Amino acid sequence: MSAVNVLRRRCLQGLLGSACLPWQAVRAGAPVVLRLSHVVAQHTPKGLALQRFAQELAAISAGKMQVQIYANSQLLSDDDEMQALQLGAVDMLAPSLSKFGRLGFPEFELFDLPFLFQDAAQVHRVMQGRVGQALLAGLQRQRLVGLGYLDNGFKHMSANRALLEPQDFVGQRLRVQSSRVIAHQMRALGAQPVVLDFGQTRRALAMGVVDGTENPISNFWTQRMHEAQTDVSLTSHGYLGYCIVVHQRFWQYLSPLQRAWVEQALQGALAWGNVQAQQRNTEDLQALRASGHCRLHTIHAAQRQRLRQALEPVYQGLAQRIGPQWLVQLEKERAAA
Repeated sequence: MSAVNVLRRRCLQGLLGSACLPWQAVRAGAPVVLRLSHVVAQHTPKGLALQRFAQELAAISAGKMQVQIYANSQLLSDDDEMQALQLGAVDMLAPSLSKFGRLGFPEFELFDLPFLFQDAAQVHRVMQGRVGQALLAGLQRQRLVGLGYLDNGFKHMSANRALLEPQDFVGQRLRVQSSRVIAHQMRALGAQPVVLDFGQTRRALAMGVVDGTENPISNFWTQRMHEAQTDVSLTSHGYLGYCIVVHQRFWQYLSPLQRAWVEQALQGALAWGNVQAQQRNTEDLQALRASGHCRLHTIHAAQRQRLRQALEPVYQGLAQRIGPQWLVQLEKERAAA
């Protein structure tokens, strides 16, 4: 285990040892404080939506419930946060959908499939339909409660060259989340996937540990990745979203009224956050273009089709792992008018 991982483990142990379940020990009349950790900056779409949730929950509950937010990997890294939730070191997370695959929910990697969705409306139809709701219900297998979905947006490729054709990817070391679908995607294009914490990506790009990565523009801009990359290819090849999740232990501790407050506050915050995601990605793209730091490349229909054809084995591989019925149902909901 590296020195960095040892330090993280000690910090996690300290959290667990100091006050694992503080909401169980609140004095009469004191507010329930919900601890929420995430790994992106506060002014990203996710960061803004979670701040909105905290504000709405405090207002709806008249201050009887409060949210303490730890943003930008301040408290926990990608690797630590799911274990921390299961052990009680935090109460709520908003992990990317990709992270559920390694917890035993490979069906969540449906959302990682490349060139699957044309727009956010298609994504939302699937999330609100049978597929999305079945995914949330299935979290009970690990004693988790899924409370909703949140957009970040569509991902684009960055590197020190344009990445628009399958041959452009050959030999590139590309940072990815821990997702078998995304890793398979990169290998199918001839690139080498490198799994790294999101918080380590900017430094890895600057040091040349990896050659490029994929991200929505808001993540790319707020993490200043444009200072370490020369080219951004506007591929919109994949969707990045999040699932708001708590542990059953925490959820069962809350009264029915408190659960209703949380659900009401989340419903409003997530709807608001999805609008913010679209606006923020548009604004950050304008800022990136104005900065002059990167060359921006637009993908054409023929290039998109060649990439889609090269990535067909990724669909076949996921269907073999989770069963074809998931993809059949998803396609019905995605294509519905």
